Amino acid sequence: MYAIIESCGRQYKVAEGDVIFFEKLDAEEGKKVTFDNVVLVSDDKKVEVGTPYVKGVKVEGKVVSHGKGKKVLVYKYKAKKNYRRTQGHRQPYTKVEITKIKTASEKTESKPEATEKEAKATSAKPATKTTTKKAETTKKQA
Repeated sequence: MYAIIESCGRQYKVAEGDVIFFEKLDAEEGKKVTFDNVVLVSDDKKVEVGTPYVKGVKVEGKVVSHGKGKKVLVYKYKAKKNYRRTQGHRQPYTKVEITKIKTASEKTESKPEATEKEAKATSAKPATKTTTKKAETTKKQA
């Protein structure tokens, strides 16, 4: 089973047990992190695609560590003007281990008694329709 999640402006393909490097997240080491923006979920049987996100699916992970990436050198140069500038940059990241992908079907399977009660309660209630009237607008002729 795998999922595609959206975090930090990017999309990541994750599966249980994967270790993913995200942009710096506001979470301490050892804490649990949940990702609600799940774009796609796939198991061996079927694929669910969200519009834009899949409802009822969450991905849980554990923050392993924080750190900085490799140094990237930025070099500015203008010919014949004796202008040269060198600058280095190390992007901060958060290392997260994916622990579980929770789907909507797992939640209903874990509480079968509650779903039966809810089904009976919803079937016993009469279906009511609510209608709204649109205000008519007329154009003024010039």
